[in-house]
Amino acid sequence: MNSEEIHLRDYLRVISKRRNLVITVFLLIFVMVALYTFARTPLYEGTTKVLIEKAQPNGISSETAYRFYDPEFYETQFQLIKSRAVSLRVVRNLDLLGSGALQSDADGKGPSWLSELIDTVLTVIGSTQDEDAAPADPHEQEIALADAISRDLSVRPFKNSRLVTISYRSPDPVFAARIANATAKAYIEETLNMKLDSTRLTLDWMTRKAADERKKLGQAEKVMQQYMVANDIVTLEDRLAVTPQKLSQISTQLVNAEAHRKEQETLYAQVRKAAGNTAVAVTIPAIASDPALQTLRAEILKAEQHIMELSGKFGPKHPVMKKAVGDLSILKKKRDQEITRIIASIKNEYELAVSNEENLRAQMQRTKAEAQNLNQKFIQYGALKREVETNRQLYDALMLKIKEQSITKETQPVNLWIVEKASTPDHPVAPNKPKNLLLGIIVGLMAGIGLAFFVEYLDNTVKYPEETEKALGLSVLGLVSLWKDKGRNLEKVLLEQPRSTYAENYRALRTAVLLSSAEGAPGKILITSPGAAAGKTTTAANLAIALAQAGKKVVLLDGDMRRPRLHKVFGKSNKHGLSNYLAGGSGETLLQKGPVENLALITSGPIPPNPAELLSSTRMARLLDGLEKDFDIILCDSPPLLTVADARIISRLFDGTMLVVRARQTTFEMAGKAVKSLADINAPILGMVINALELKKSDYYYQYYYQSYYGEEPEAQGQG
Repeated sequence: MNSEEIHLRDYLRVISKRRNLVITVFLLIFVMVALYTFARTPLYEGTTKVLIEKAQPNGISSETAYRFYDPEFYETQFQLIKSRAVSLRVVRNLDLLGSGALQSDADGKGPSWLSELIDTVLTVIGSTQDEDAAPADPHEQEIALADAISRDLSVRPFKNSRLVTISYRSPDPVFAARIANATAKAYIEETLNMKLDSTRLTLDWMTRKAADERKKLGQAEKVMQQYMVANDIVTLEDRLAVTPQKLSQISTQLVNAEAHRKEQETLYAQVRKAAGNTAVAVTIPAIASDPALQTLRAEILKAEQHIMELSGKFGPKHPVMKKAVGDLSILKKKRDQEITRIIASIKNEYELAVSNEENLRAQMQRTKAEAQNLNQKFIQYGALKREVETNRQLYDALMLKIKEQSITKETQPVNLWIVEKASTPDHPVAPNKPKNLLLGIIVGLMAGIGLAFFVEYLDNTVKYPEETEKALGLSVLGLVSLWKDKGRNLEKVLLEQPRSTYAENYRALRTAVLLSSAEGAPGKILITSPGAAAGKTTTAANLAIALAQAGKKVVLLDGDMRRPRLHKVFGKSNKHGLSNYLAGGSGETLLQKGPVENLALITSGPIPPNPAELLSSTRMARLLDGLEKDFDIILCDSPPLLTVADARIISRLFDGTMLVVRARQTTFEMAGKAVKSLADINAPILGMVINALELKKSDYYYQYYYQSYYGEEPEAQGQG
């Protein structure tokens, strides 16, 4: 399996690590959905079923134009059901503004829900008027109440059928059923009334329009007849039919002539440049393909071969040689003459093509002028003819529609039946508490998990070995837990707490260093970090102690001559150190005894004004060569890579560089820049150490490792 593949456990790790965020978001969304669900007033739905069909076409209408199923027709009916006109009929049919509608409900316990609705509508109407204005009139009240009813109506078709449900939701179940039934009845009445009004208005308008169109038709026919006689339209029609064909033929010939002219023009341009230059001329295909020229070229070749054969037998002044050379010269002159003839022939053909194109273009212009003259006459004729035809068609259509409407004016265009009346509902339909709560659970979990992954995506700091190795391409040599004990130092944890988890972290790092190659640990190791406060000094000190305790002779150098700390860690004097030696001093007092056997220290010495120049001197290389003879391993603590150039300067003097990064602080971008800076100078990189790794309960993989091996998680402890 590809090591780059993301596994399910990686997703589970992110969710577990961010579980507090997931739970918080989930509870927030779920509680909001629950409060909204239980705070809503229960709504009851009354539903009426109606059958809607288009009327069958009669004998006058076209059978092919009739469609039994018409989506636009049904959508129109749905909008009509929810229209204000139908809702106004409902208000008036039920007399919702009358005194009876405002009485208390059936059991007499209080005002009906309808009364509350009307009061709300009246309040809204009153708030839109000025304080000094007169109260809203009953018509405005009816419109406002109709709009309120229309908003709560819903019309839904049954799939694969012509049945439609008209539903109305209300806190009062009786009122919901009444409105649904009244809407279906009002819809049927409104449809019939629209049909009767439309038919009556249509007949009146078409009768008046037919009389006007009859007059227009007569006038148009008279004008067209006069124009035909005046312009001899019958004779011109034949000429107009022939002219486009002639124009098309000339256009085709002109296109071909233009293409031929361009082809000859290109060829003539080539041969004209080659005139006088035989070597270039014979390379042009149009010249080289000439049969006579090909024959001459073959004879010239034979003559040249003959001269070459004779040159081996006779001298240049021999009569045979002179004759052969003379024959060759004659052949070349003939070849040049033939080339000149071919060029002249190409020129003539080009000029002929130009002349032919110009003649065809002139003929095209004459034919176009003739066609335009004919078209101008027929444009007016066509306009007159179209006007006559349009007037005739309109008049005929009007007469047909008048007869048709007279016969079918009582025919209903829509067949409507109430299939099932609404009954009083027993249970509310909204809110759907189980559905809403389930939706709250799903949305809450998805939002929480999504936010957790988004936060994880934004976190680009170094944390775990697997993702670090994958991102940077370096092996992780060891992990060091976060030190939170402010009262004690981590630098000497191997001496003060040898059985702690932290001591084991550095022993594990020691093992990784010793096994880093087949030959064992590198002899010279540079310890650095991308930035400050990553824990490189702490790592250098503890690794030196761990290696010394393993029996290795170790010397620890403080190569950080800008902010040295090793002399403070081990309580040593810093009067004489590395800076003194590199500046030209003697090395007699350079080595100091470390806190354990086999460990020697070289402090940084006084802070110099030019640390980079001292570290790049030849004395630094000689010092390392001398120490390598007396010690098994040389460790050097150096400044951060991305801050100053000291570490990059001396990194090539060491067998390997160990990069210390701080978990949840050092970003992959910083670490990548540090690795690139070492790779650019071909400095050997030993690996990485992840320092200050805080093992939370969500880090189950590493938590399991530490708990199973050490018995408990490290105590809360800050890391220098």
